[in-house]
Order: sequence, then structure tokens, then C-alpha cells
Amino acid sequence: MPLIDINGHRCFYRLDGRDADPAVVLSHSLGLDHALWDTLTAALLPHARVLRYDTRGHGASEATAGDYRIETLARDALALADALGIRTFAWCGLSLGGMIGQWLGANAPERLTRLVLANTSAHVDAQVFEQRRVHMLDRGLDDIIDTVMSRNFSPRGLASGDPAVDWVRRTVLGSNRTGYAGCCAAIRDHDGRPLLARIGVPTLVISGDADASMPPPQHGQLLAAGIPGARAISLDAGHLSNLERPRAFNAAVLDCVVPAAADIGAAGMAMRRAVLGDAHVDRAVAAQTDFTREFQALITTFAWGTIWTRPALDRPTRRLLVLAMTASMGRWEEFRLHVRTGLAAELDESDLKEVLLQVAVYAGVPAANTAFQIAAEELSRERREPPGPGGSRV
Repeated sequence: MPLIDINGHRCFYRLDGRDADPAVVLSHSLGLDHALWDTLTAALLPHARVLRYDTRGHGASEATAGDYRIETLARDALALADALGIRTFAWCGLSLGGMIGQWLGANAPERLTRLVLANTSAHVDAQVFEQRRVHMLDRGLDDIIDTVMSRNFSPRGLASGDPAVDWVRRTVLGSNRTGYAGCCAAIRDHDGRPLLARIGVPTLVISGDADASMPPPQHGQLLAAGIPGARAISLDAGHLSNLERPRAFNAAVLDCVVPAAADIGAAGMAMRRAVLGDAHVDRAVAAQTDFTREFQALITTFAWGTIWTRPALDRPTRRLLVLAMTASMGRWEEFRLHVRTGLAAELDESDLKEVLLQVAVYAGVPAANTAFQIAAEELSRERREPPGPGGSRV
């Protein structure tokens, strides 16, 4: 189990991804743990190392006695990054994690590359969190869990049947009383308003339109207004907006923390080779003439460098979209090329079957019939010999 002693407590963490990639640190909300970020982690891993951890007093991290402070929790995060050899990182924090992010953005800006502050506040009603702290220590949360849940999710989110709702309920009810109360004190005493003007890191503020805990006008919008150059978006969600609107949340975070390539042409050529294979691309480049050279440059820069490198959709999803569209339009040379190269890389027979059943429903049985025939030929070919790219210029 990845446990490490930092700042007088034992901290649980998970570090995933390639060591050479830039790092992103994810910090969860009150009463939850690092699993809040499972979906975002999966979206980030093609682009970044991802460090998730359980805040002091939460999850598998040790709960120390007494009131905590946001500065203490922020220094815990810095100590963890130091212990793992991570000098700079993007930070994404939700609620309590966003308060920690505010302190880091103002007091350790040299450590941050980007800052995402989600469903959080520079200042909350101290009495609310003092009451929650006392209640937790005296009685736990069992008798007020419905209130807690109504502040984490919108009514629609609670009624959605999403398994995440039950996970949140179980996790909150399993909270360590000492650790939860200690973090309530940190939120109670947090006043980030003097910090905001000092945050010089590129910042994205994410709010939830239905966030009953921290409504955007009194919280997210004030944060964005106080941080120089901050960009703000609002999602149709409650307090845990990453769980209610995971795809929109993840797309916004990816857009913020994954930098665009400095050389779009080079990035496009690298992506083109990754998707279509070196042999195919080498043939296309060798076949260029003065007449086609500009068209080839357009393909590489726009199709591969601008569109295929966008981080919100992963590469297998883009492959499946290409297969559905080329089959629907009857672009069989392109379809065969992308079936062949997809099978050589990251697609399976089950992927082909599902996308072609969709083609049958929405583009018609004749198109799906031809597509299934070509796919079957390529599957047979793959089983007989190592696949090699061929076909279209693109």
C-alpha cells in the first residue's frame, strides 16, 4: 500500500502514469477520498502523471487530533510532492481541495503550472462548519446524512440512480470523526479573499449551477473575479460537479491542464504515425509532389495536429468515430485503413462489432453489411499475419 510519513502523519497516495509526463495533483472534498477522481484520472493518464491522495484525516490517511488549517493541508500536499520528487504540477481541487489550491496558488506559485478550483469558495459561513464539526464529534453524521447528500448533489443527481451517489453516501458515513472534524475547522477558518489577487497561475474556476453548498454567485463567481485572468465555467450540476457531469468536467480540466503542442505540425505528424503506422505515412510522404504537398501539410496540421490531438476524446474513441463515419459515407478505402491500423493498435473485435451495429441502426443495413465484410477480412488477415497499414492518403 502506498503510504508515506509526511508532516507528522501517515499519508495514503496513488501515483499513476509515465514518469516523463507532466504531473497533475488531484485533491478531494470533505468526507470523501482519492476515489473521487477515478474518472478524471483515466482521462488524464494519456497526457499526464496523476497524483491522488487522501487528505489528512480522510480515507487511508492518518487522522491527527485537533483542528486543522488550510495551510497545514497545503503543506502536506507540498511535502508529498517533494517526497515523490515532483517539483512542479498542475493542481485540481474540489471544495476543500480548492481551498488548498488557493493557498498554493498564492504562496507557492512557483510549484504550480495550472490551477483548477472546482465548487469551492474563498470564504464560507463559519457557523455552518462549526456546527458540522461539533455534530460529527458528538454524534457522527448518520442522522444528518440526507442533508449532507442534498448539499453534495442536485435533486436530479440524487434521483439519477448513478452508483456514484451511493458511493458518496457510504464514504461520508465511513468518515473518521476526528479527521472530518479537523477539516471542518480548516474550512471554518479559511479566508482566501486576501490571497486571490496574489494568485498568478493560469486558473480555471468551475461552478455548479445547482450547487446548494456553494452557490456560484456567492462563491465561484467571486473567486473568478478576484483572481487575475481567471477563466470561469458553470456546469448544470450540484456540489460534486465532477460526478454529476463527468464528461463536461473532465473536458474542461483537460483543456486547462494539458498544454497545446508548441509545434502543431510536428505533433500532427507524430499523431498521424501513431494512428496510421510509419509504413503508411512514409509511403504518403514519398508520394508527395509539388501539386499535393500543401494538401499533405493541411492534413497533417489540421486533421492530425489540431483535431486528433484534442484531449477531451481518447484515441480509441476517435478511431471508432472515424469507422462509423467512413462506413456511413461508404468511404471503404478509408474504412479498411482505419480498421487495419486500429486492430494493430488498440481496437478489439468487440469494438468493431459494437460500432458496426450502430452503423446498421443509423446508416442502414447495406452499409453495415459491407462494413462487416471488410472488418471480417481484416480480422482474418490480422490473425494470419502481422497487420500493416495501406490505403488512403489521409
